[in-house]
Amino acid sequence: MGFIWFWIVAVMIAAYVVLDGFDLGVGILFPVLACSEIERRTMIRSIGPVWDGNEVWLLAGGGTLFFAFPLLYASSFSGFYLPLMIVLWLLIGRGASIELRMHIDHEVWRSLYDGVFFVSSALLAIFFGAALANVIRGVPLAADETFFLPLWTNWRVGPNPGILDWYTVIGGVVALVALATHGALWLTLKAPGKLEDCARRAATWMWVALLVVTCISLPATVAVRPSLLNNYRAYPALFLVPALVIASLVGILSFTRQRKPLAAFLSSCLYLVFMLVGAAAGLYPILLPSSTDPARDITVANALTGPHSLYVGLIWWSFGLVLALIYFAVSYRLFRGKVSPEGSYGH
Repeated sequence: MGFIWFWIVAVMIAAYVVLDGFDLGVGILFPVLACSEIERRTMIRSIGPVWDGNEVWLLAGGGTLFFAFPLLYASSFSGFYLPLMIVLWLLIGRGASIELRMHIDHEVWRSLYDGVFFVSSALLAIFFGAALANVIRGVPLAADETFFLPLWTNWRVGPNPGILDWYTVIGGVVALVALATHGALWLTLKAPGKLEDCARRAATWMWVALLVVTCISLPATVAVRPSLLNNYRAYPALFLVPALVIASLVGILSFTRQRKPLAAFLSSCLYLVFMLVGAAAGLYPILLPSSTDPARDITVANALTGPHSLYVGLIWWSFGLVLALIYFAVSYRLFRGKVSPEGSYGH
């Protein structure tokens, strides 16, 4: 059951990154691609009916983590208290900017919320990437499975790091570039006319940056935590995962140039999924590594809740997942096609 719940949590995190990732990407590109009020409205409307539903996966992932691995939930949420509070306020700011932007028809009002939308989206991408890098790098777990991290120390990876160091900054940059590319590819699907062309050009240029930061991040990850390769050596089939990361990158560029927006966007989805799967496969069965003593690692075995709860929870989780998938299938079906700056969301 520990193996099953480990991958359930991983799948829910991947679903959030893929679905809310293009929402964040649109926000990151908001001041870059939109040259007029009509284009800004079109970008907002491209995510309007789905952005809040996409965030459900973040809440569901946190709830699943609390249910299946309560020790990990308690340790990580207390240790990462400061960045979690920052993330919470960024999520509030992004939601408020989308919902309140058009409440007053005044340029200053709209400009204020446009800035909040961009800043909150960009910082969320950076914080999420840095958070994953912190998990991979490890944290200074004490004997009672608690830890505290300042925002930064000396920017070096070591036994007593900060939340930000050279490696976690790389993780933040990878997330920023990857989600910006993801958002651009979403806009090639949803935006009409000139905005679609601008998004396609942006995706092509950002692909180069994505290739560079990906090539930097992979060896950096191995250098920071060489033990990630243990599972790959034990199960050589796992080396297909980095190969699929490369294949998805090739697909993004190839399909974008061929003007096949759906295939390019799905390739971006696969890139995000395989990057996360690669990290999860390397870490398993460790959930949160210790940067000071490997004996203090929080693992699936020592963090797992009781067996009866896991079996009952799996039944209810499966039922809830079916309902969620039906909801998302209907929502995205109604929201298919291009959007316009005016009129209804659906087509």
